[in-house]
Amino acid sequence: MLNKNIDTFLGCDNSYSEAQVVVFGAPFDSTTSFRPGTRFASRTMRGESYGLETYSPYQDKDLEDFAVFDGGDLELCFGDTEKALAAIETYTTAILSDNKLPVMIGGEHLVTLGAVRAVARKYPDLQVVHFDAHADLRDDYLGTTLSHATVLHRVWDIIGDNRIYQFGIRSGERREFVWGKNHVTTQKFNFDGLAAVVDKLQAKPIYFTLDLDVLDPSVFPGTGTPEPGGVSFIELLEAMLQVTKLNIVGCDINELSPVYDQSGASTAVACKVLRELLLAIV
Repeated sequence: MLNKNIDTFLGCDNSYSEAQVVVFGAPFDSTTSFRPGTRFASRTMRGESYGLETYSPYQDKDLEDFAVFDGGDLELCFGDTEKALAAIETYTTAILSDNKLPVMIGGEHLVTLGAVRAVARKYPDLQVVHFDAHADLRDDYLGTTLSHATVLHRVWDIIGDNRIYQFGIRSGERREFVWGKNHVTTQKFNFDGLAAVVDKLQAKPIYFTLDLDVLDPSVFPGTGTPEPGGVSFIELLEAMLQVTKLNIVGCDINELSPVYDQSGASTAVACKVLRELLLAIV
């Protein structure tokens, strides 16, 4: 019998009812400040993921041994940022109401706000761990408060002081860093101090947001705002595996823009990061 051709991320072809984890795409890049194209990330990653194995030699785990559901891409309104965020929030809320763990593929980094709105409502004591090249702490960018450059400030609006922990940050306006000293914890350039943060946050509900441009452009050139001086893949993997020891209640990866790396290497990196993230949290 012939069946529909349903494109899913590598190994994430279980049914929703049996799944522990739900992957979905948020293809939105309407507020991208430099080079657009992240809306194509999730679709491209699904197709390219079959160049990988389901088995991870790093963790000695296989995606075939776990129940993960890929819900596909949300249909998001590009003419209205709030409508797009509301759609992400609604979908994330539905996943959480079924006691499943949402894993979102961006899209630009602003999509994180929609998911955090839902997760913070279920977990009032939510803490956020943020890997990125950019602080994303501006209160506004070019006159708008909703931008991928303001997303962590908008998250702070929801959860408040001393609940956001940033690592790898190497870019931002001076006023972002000045403001951040009183409101968030920022480790510039690398993952120093991460182990202490992990110890501190034991038993707390954690939302983990990973902007892939934390990686050095030599490893990951396919992004809208590349920043030299980033971390290596192995450094990111080791840090990610530390974070996933915590009580992860939601997470995302974002800011792959496949068109800026025609070799496909950046997409392969993003796929491998997602595979390792999924295996670490299931």
